[in-house]
Amino acid sequence: MHFAHAHHLRRHRVSHPGRVYMLTTVTHQRILLFHNFSFARLVIRHLQQADQENSCITLAFVVMPDHVHWLIELKQVTLATLMRRFKSRSSLALHKAGVISTPAWQAGYCDRIMRKDDDLLQAARYISANPVRAGLAPTVGDYPHWDAVWL
Repeated sequence: MHFAHAHHLRRHRVSHPGRVYMLTTVTHQRILLFHNFSFARLVIRHLQQADQENSCITLAFVVMPDHVHWLIELKQVTLATLMRRFKSRSSLALHKAGVISTPAWQAGYCDRIMRKDDDLLQAARYISANPVRAGLAPTVGDYPHWDAVWL
């Protein structure tokens, strides 16, 4: 589904280094790319690369079959730069690995800035429990494509 005016939703997006964000991005046309174990692990390596480049600190993530949830503390880049780099680099790697759908990711992403009084552990638990709620695994520990600094 295409929303002609969706770009207006993010017109006033602001990035605050040091703040925590919950980010979500989905595959193009919600294709189930990450049922493939290798493709899911490849995307995880690109999440980790953002940490290694000091763009963010990953607090939690889960790679679902057609989307990614990512809880991060933003460093000295903008959200747009972080997501552009992640999606561009992971798309290129996915195509090299054999993904034939173009593009790999749907345009845009959703973000939620976490307030200072938000419970980050609860947010991480929510993210990591996604596969259980979706019926992909009986317990969080049975699903291979997630991590959280607290759990």
